Amino acid sequence: MAGLNVRFTDEELDSLRERAEAEGRSMQSFVHDAVVKAINEHARLFNEAADHVLAVSEELNRRLA
Repeated sequence: MAGLNVRFTDEELDSLRERAEAEGRSMQSFVHDAVVKAINEHARLFNEAADHVLAVSEELNRRLA
C-alpha cells in the first residue's frame, strides 16, 4: 500500500486529533475518510454541474446538431 506524507500546522493537527477522538477513531482513519469524502464530493459536484449545463443547453445543442 502506498503512503503519503502531509504536513499540518500544530493547530490543524490539534483540530484533527480532537475530531478523531470525538468520533472514537484514529487520526489516520479520520483523515483518510475525510480525503476520500472530499474526492467523492468533488466528483458529485462536477457531475451535477455537467448535468445542469447539458439540461440548460439541450435546446441549443439540438438546433446546432
